[in-house]
Amino acid sequence: MMLGDHAEPRPGQADFASAATQAFAPRDVPNAPHIVLAEAGTGTGKTLGYIAPASLWAEKNDGPVWISTYTRHLQRQIEQELTRLYPEPTQRRQKAVIRKGRENYLCLLNFEDIVNIAKNRPPHERHMLIPLALLSRWADATSDGDVMGGDLPGWFGELFHHGLLSSIADRRGECIHSACPHYQSCFIEHSIRRARHADLVIANHALVLSQAAWNALLPQALAPANLSDENGIPTRYVFDEGHHIPAAADSAFSLTFSGLETAELRRWILGAEGGRSRARGLRRRMDDILERIPALQGPFQALIHATQQGLPRPSWSVRLQDARTQAAASPPEGQGTPSIAFPNVPSEAEAALDHPAEAFLFALDRQLQARVEEENTLKRGETSAYDRQECDLHPTQDALLPVTEKVLSALQAIAQPLDRIITLLSEQLEDQDDLDAAFQQRLEATIRSLHRRAFSRLQGWITMLRAITTPPNPHERPLYIDFIRRERLPALRGMDETHDITLNRHWVDPTMPFASTLQSTAHGLLVTSATLRDRSPDETDDDQWRKAEERLGTTHFLQPPFRASLMSPFDYAQQTRAYIITDLSGEIASLARAFQRLFETSGGGALGLFTAIRRLKEVHKRINEPLGLQGIPLFAQHIDAMDNATLVDVFRTEQHSCLLGTDAMRDGVDVPGEALRMVAFERTPWPRPDILHRERRRLLSGGRPRAYDDHITRMRLRQAFGRLIRRTDDYGVFVMLDNRMPSRLLSAFPEGVPVQRLGLEQAITDIKIFLKEREATQL
Repeated sequence: MMLGDHAEPRPGQADFASAATQAFAPRDVPNAPHIVLAEAGTGTGKTLGYIAPASLWAEKNDGPVWISTYTRHLQRQIEQELTRLYPEPTQRRQKAVIRKGRENYLCLLNFEDIVNIAKNRPPHERHMLIPLALLSRWADATSDGDVMGGDLPGWFGELFHHGLLSSIADRRGECIHSACPHYQSCFIEHSIRRARHADLVIANHALVLSQAAWNALLPQALAPANLSDENGIPTRYVFDEGHHIPAAADSAFSLTFSGLETAELRRWILGAEGGRSRARGLRRRMDDILERIPALQGPFQALIHATQQGLPRPSWSVRLQDARTQAAASPPEGQGTPSIAFPNVPSEAEAALDHPAEAFLFALDRQLQARVEEENTLKRGETSAYDRQECDLHPTQDALLPVTEKVLSALQAIAQPLDRIITLLSEQLEDQDDLDAAFQQRLEATIRSLHRRAFSRLQGWITMLRAITTPPNPHERPLYIDFIRRERLPALRGMDETHDITLNRHWVDPTMPFASTLQSTAHGLLVTSATLRDRSPDETDDDQWRKAEERLGTTHFLQPPFRASLMSPFDYAQQTRAYIITDLSGEIASLARAFQRLFETSGGGALGLFTAIRRLKEVHKRINEPLGLQGIPLFAQHIDAMDNATLVDVFRTEQHSCLLGTDAMRDGVDVPGEALRMVAFERTPWPRPDILHRERRRLLSGGRPRAYDDHITRMRLRQAFGRLIRRTDDYGVFVMLDNRMPSRLLSAFPEGVPVQRLGLEQAITDIKIFLKEREATQL
């Protein structure tokens, strides 16, 4: 029934489904979930292969299975596959739910606010009413209220600007839950409630791991038995595109202390402080609770005061930029009257930062600037494609230590009354049995919000900042990587650009917290992908599996995983060709000419992949018009205002178009048939040489740093090649425009793929012959 009458025969699909069932067996030992690692080559039919046992388990056990994938676009692909299992739309809506983060959905309260603002403006400033009227019509008809990749037309953001969509989504964490007048009709709450009763919840890795992290952080002493997470705690997971688990875990379990993060927390607590912001502060969101629980007034006032004193004030980035400019123009040491706290910094610059958090950010910036200048001096004029804007935290400059102590005191002054507020709310839940259901839900939601949005973040910052005063032991392997980074911000106050300064903490091995958070709650995990293992030519099959387990973190679980491998059914020797172009220079003009010639040769149906957004934009600028004159539309990620899912949909529909993209287009894009017959890669996708990569290569490579880099690159190439052949009648060519790609990476391509190193014109001649022959066989 699920396959339908016209489905392709896929012999490995039944074997895959059989292996997947191991993840749905009852647990034998507490805190030891069953784990299945199932590598399924492209074309195996793994989506329906795991949907079959997952849906059966959910139906028999009256509990949801959470299917997690890497991107929102892939969520939609899985949802489309469910039409086979649930062909009737009403049943499908009941049985399967897509879950995304709150920032993807229309917030009706935000929408009401912005409509009122637009209506009250002078007539000549009411242009916003047109897109708002269209959104109102859409809100009446939408199935889920998803403004970021749902059923809102992709042209909306391109026509009216994506900033409007961001302003009406729940991006600031200001939800007041049951106190909201739109609570009963809220799209987000509907999605959450439907997920509790669904058989299959289609989520993404970011949401699943962030929910797991929040569940782990919520102390049991502050959580009554009925204080459950808004999504519940699943026991069965399917991680599709499972090779992305380390990257998703890295993002979910990392910490960042920055100007933006701390200013956003201030805004979340205090609300708007002048300007045109519509931010609702904590007092406005908790008005009803403060009125019913008078004991909260004291700690609440202390929280407001500590926040005003301790977190960056409005326009913090302008002051930071001004201080940097003044410091750069300061007299050399020994001249003038420099600051005592910051040597060689003018007194007026330090005075502008007489604030704990802002002074701390300035000290981080000073250390970063000094280290970057030192590194540039050592390079002696050498150029690099990577513009380094980061440095190690340790060893720290002397000026950083005193301001660290001040900002720690400021953060603790905020955390203490916040902790008291959470405790009082929890006691209110425990002590009064006569609470009405609505107010009880209100208290539960408030406790969750305070913990997630503020208290746990403050605790993480305090722990990270305390490590500044304690240098790491060089004889011990660290758990974390701490570093400083400078990031660009939008231009403010007429300046060309401003910057944010971030202190970052990442786990050396992010799969450790991934395993620890899921081990106690999960009963079964299926991790599947076409690229779980690296096909290194000098490793045995067992070596490849062992390294895959280490990389995916299954070695941190109590029970070893069940392994399964299903080969792709495709005849790659007949269906594909691969070329490495040997005569291109590294110049943009040469690269653009190569892309244009290749896209003309394929007649469209080509995907161009880039390792850098800047190079993508430069190539697009040069080839967009020439291709258009030949009737070949060119679409591009980071240029066209459509979201990635819409771009892929348009590319799939316009069979003679071309698409340029970066990482998001390299992984998981499913474009079968004539719409994709060429993949051209701009250069070998080596890992970026940043601090995170340097430290992980040093600590996790087992003394083989080159092999570590090769593994990452081969996996990226395997994913890129996997976009090309999606069905048994597909055909196409893979072109690498980098003559420096070493032969040891060729094992990334499926067995049987003919690989040739040729000049561009010779390759184009060969491609023409191959495509013409394959096209003839399709007729």
